[in-house]
Amino acid sequence: MSAATTTTTFEVLAEVLTQQFHVDRARIEPATTLVALGLDSLALMEFVFAAEDRFGLRIPEDRLDPRQSGIDLAQLCALIDEMRAAPAVSG
Repeated sequence: MSAATTTTTFEVLAEVLTQQFHVDRARIEPATTLVALGLDSLALMEFVFAAEDRFGLRIPEDRLDPRQSGIDLAQLCALIDEMRAAPAVSG
């Protein structure tokens, strides 16, 4: 796939934040922490669920707690990309 036809993980997350959570696109940067986006704890969990649904995966709780103040969008993107690259585990 060429870069022109590929949507990055960050762009997809930014779209989810703007469309479903009404976050101003200008506030969404890779270094922005999830807490700094102005979402309350319930909305943070809903955002993670929406991201999981969009990418068709489930992030184990031990890998991500969106309420941790230090988690930023770049870290979430890296985790999603890592999980997407890993072979699926049947179970």
